[in-house]
Amino acid sequence: MIKMSSMLGFLAILLGIMVMAFPLAGVFTASVITGLGILFLGIWFMVLSFGSWDENKIASLAYIVLGILAVVVGIGLFGNVVTFSFLAALWFYVGGFFLLITGFLGFFAREGTIPKGGSGLMVLMGIVYIILGLYAFNPFYLAIIIGITLILDGVAVLFIRPPEVVVGE
Repeated sequence: MIKMSSMLGFLAILLGIMVMAFPLAGVFTASVITGLGILFLGIWFMVLSFGSWDENKIASLAYIVLGILAVVVGIGLFGNVVTFSFLAALWFYVGGFFLLITGFLGFFAREGTIPKGGSGLMVLMGIVYIILGLYAFNPFYLAIIIGITLILDGVAVLFIRPPEVVVGE
């Protein structure tokens, strides 16, 4: 019998291959899903704002503003491959710079608590993130990055087994 994790692993690998085979369709789909998710989040924030009006007007106004902003961003992302690629690249850059800064700070701030190799790994990952950010501006390369990530995650799900959880005896 096939376990659920095995099915998810195979599904992730299959989706990764499909995204790399059809890059624009894959990135378009990712932008639609992301746009819908942010749009629904914005609607939920606005619903929360009406429910909290009697209790806290400032929080309610914050929910309304955040909701409107999320709806606008969600609509802007929905099916917009260029905007999605730009935001993905921006995310890689921000993450890469944070990793670089943290890694360099670790070289100077860690005095025997954590090996300096961890800081070196952070610097290396920061450089990799920034390089990926350069390629993520192009939707074709972004599809390759997403596809490789899905395949690696699928392989990890297939071969890395979590420890068994014992529930009440």
